[in-house]
Parts: sequence; structure tokens; C-alpha cells
Amino acid sequence: VQLQASGGGLVQTGGSLRLSCAASGSMFNINVMGWYRQAPGKQRELVARITSTSYTNYADSVKGRFTISRDNAKNTVYLQMNSLKSEDTAVYYCNADIFDSRGRGDYWGQGTLVTVSS
Repeated sequence: VQLQASGGGLVQTGGSLRLSCAASGSMFNINVMGWYRQAPGKQRELVARITSTSYTNYADSVKGRFTISRDNAKNTVYLQMNSLKSEDTAVYYCNADIFDSRGRGDYWGQGTLVTVSS
């Protein structure tokens, strides 16, 4: 199983970006999918998570600005980021709790850089 993230880039303050992360490989089901981020010199933190039944939760710092969604048919999770701020600059990682032939596992994507400039 692999997670492939895309959609990062450079955007001005107040702008928008949409991240995508697709899971591929042999798997039985995907439970929770989420996005985390790590800014320079800081620990990795949760941004948003979504369950297989679309229950969501967000970090307080992104509530009202970011929206997480998923397409179960495509094994893909999205993060729509609006009203971006400089403090949103970080490497964003997707994460998924996947049940495959080896059992339940925690998988990470490779990270995609989001840079918000003023």
C-alpha cells in the first residue's frame, strides 16, 4: 500500500490550495484518513481527519478555513485550504489507517510542501 500526495505549492496570503492523497495497492478497507503538517523547527501536528463515514475533526487553527473530504471509490482524501496564512507554511503529510492482507496498518504519504507568502 502506498499513499501519494499532491497539490502543494506557493501561494499568497489569503489564497487557496487543494491537496490530494490517493491510496493504492491491495487493501480491504480504509478507516480514518487525515492530514498532518510539520513546519520548520516544529513537531508534526494534526490538521484534519475524516472517518469512512465522513465524520470530521479539525485543528482549532484551521477551523472555518480548511475542509477535508474523501472519495471512497477512489481511495482519495482531499484538503481544501482557503484564506491561507503565513503560519500555514509547512510540509503536509497524508495519513491513513488501512486494513490489508497483513492486518491493520498506519500509512504515510511522502509529504507535499505548502508555502504561503505575504
